[in-house]
Formats: sequence, C-alpha cells, structure tokens
Amino acid sequence: MFEPRVALASLSGEADASWARAVESHVGCAVLGGIALDDRTREAARAMTDRDRSEFLPDEPIAFVDDQLAALADAPLRPAFNVRSATLDPVSRAAAVCQRHGAIVEINAHCRQDEMCAAGAGESLLREPDRLAAFVEAAASTGATVSVKGRAELDGVSLPGVAQTIEDAGGDMFHVDAMDTEPVIADVADATDLFVVANNGVRGTATTREYLSYGADAVSVGRASDRPELLGEVQQTTAEWFTSEVSP
Repeated sequence: MFEPRVALASLSGEADASWARAVESHVGCAVLGGIALDDRTREAARAMTDRDRSEFLPDEPIAFVDDQLAALADAPLRPAFNVRSATLDPVSRAAAVCQRHGAIVEINAHCRQDEMCAAGAGESLLREPDRLAAFVEAAASTGATVSVKGRAELDGVSLPGVAQTIEDAGGDMFHVDAMDTEPVIADVADATDLFVVANNGVRGTATTREYLSYGADAVSVGRASDRPELLGEVQQTTAEWFTSEVSP
C-alpha cells in the first residue's frame, strides 16, 4: 500500500500539500483533508468554523482535491484524501480524481462533530453499514484504492464487523482510530484482509511496536505530524519491525 509504513493522518483544515511536503521524507503516505464535498457536509463544516474549528471550504471541493494532489505529483510518498459527504455522487467524483493521481480516497466515518453526524457523514456511517457499503462501492467502482477512517469506542458498533463491511464492498484499507482501546486493532486485523492502519497516540518506538504487535500493517500520526524527529523514530521502528518479519 505504501512504504515506509507510516502515514500522516488528516487534520481538519490543516492537512494540505504543504503540510505533507514539510515531512515527506519520513512517511509513506499523507492523508490530506478532510474535505466536505456536498451541500449538507459543507453546511456542517461552515457551522463548525463558527465554533473556531479549522475547515477547508474552497469554492470547488473536487477541484481542490485535484489541485492538492497535483502539488504532490513528485513527492516521495503516496497521497490520500479524506472526504466527507452525505451523498454518493461527490464521493465517486473525488475517487475518480484520486484514481488519476494514484492516490487513496479515504471515506470519513470518523468525525464525531454533531453537525457532521447530523448531516449523515462522519461516525454516523459506522452505525449504518448499508450506507457505508454504498459509499465504498461508489468509490471502488472508479478503480481507486479505497480506505475508510473510523473510530473505536462507539456504543453498539463492532469494528471487526465494520471491517468486513468495507472488505465486502470492495475497500482496501481501514484506518482505525483506536481511541483508548489499542487491542481493538488485533480484533480488526483478525477479521479481515484489509490493510489496517492504526491511529491514536503514536509517539515513538513503544507505541508503534504495540500497534504492530496487534497486527497493524502500518501506523499513522496526526497531531504530532509536524515533529520530524518523532516521525523518523516511527519510520525506523516500522522498517525494523517488517524487516525482522521477513528475515529468515
């Protein structure tokens, strides 16, 4: 999926091409976004900015995805774009753009802000497997590599079940915010052949090894994504881990 097996996790309103370029030598993937694609999620994003949250709100969100990915065309990493939508067509259009750039399209089933969930996006999708499957299918139909970002500790939601839904719908990757339940990564990894990226609290060798020991295929760093020394340590740890796995 990408090497080194370290990703930058999207930071709302901050994760653009310049953000990825700043630490491009330390990671194998940078997830840009999130970007609200349709009227309902853009309205939600505007309401969130009224609460001093940072959001990307370009006039043309699909063109923004295209421009940002083009700016990473010669970067030594694989880009991805985290997208939020309550309707299928914009996701298909964004996925087609990602496919042209060799990028991963990441469906946001992670945002827990009330406005985004009320719009029918974010973590609300984890409670509606049929809708989540429809989004994955729409994105996958373009030929794009499809990821879903989700979170643990949501009452009534089985992440292994979500992983199976993603896989059955043609997805390729599950980006899991483990919250404070790190062992859930093992449950997800055991349930699926998806490429599993573990997120939350990755801050160096110990936390990276913990997630990899649970079966994660890679780890991601969010709030500490502007710390090159930390990213370098995580990169070295993943390289050593997977080298030892394939050594005789």
